[in-house]
Amino acid sequence: MRTLVLNAGYEPLAVVSFKRALVLVMNGKASIVAQDSEHPVFGTSGSWDRPSVIVLRRYVRIQNGRAVPVSRRGVLRRDSNRCAYCGASATTIDHVQPRSRGGADSWENLVACCLKCNNIKSDRTPQEMGWTLRIKPRAPHGAYWLVRGVERAQPQWEEFLAPAA
Repeated sequence: MRTLVLNAGYEPLAVVSFKRALVLVMNGKASIVAQDSEHPVFGTSGSWDRPSVIVLRRYVRIQNGRAVPVSRRGVLRRDSNRCAYCGASATTIDHVQPRSRGGADSWENLVACCLKCNNIKSDRTPQEMGWTLRIKPRAPHGAYWLVRGVERAQPQWEEFLAPAA
């Protein structure tokens, strides 16, 4: 079970384990905003509500890196499941600079692509094809993307997560 961590302005910062969240609450560094009452945490000295959303009372270093890992699902979501070349519904991803020519698996080199454009483009660059990108590929940003595990968000998190931009 994971816990959503919010700053004092109720903006998402990270997702941590419920154990880390419980320690922050017990040390007075955070308050529980929402809990999972169906799965309490039992210890030798009692039981506690399992936090699903906490808000920090003061600055606490969260150990998660802020970089969003590159994934096929993430690229498709960033590009709204639209082909970067023709705008059709995208089901695959494409390397703008082909891997065979040194293209990396990075947010800046991957775009959502329809199967037709992907097959036509093959192992060439958009410039060689005379194509232009409809979007400039870049790493996603914003609170929605900072929260790891947001694709499997718990129902209690929904009111704190802004829609994808």
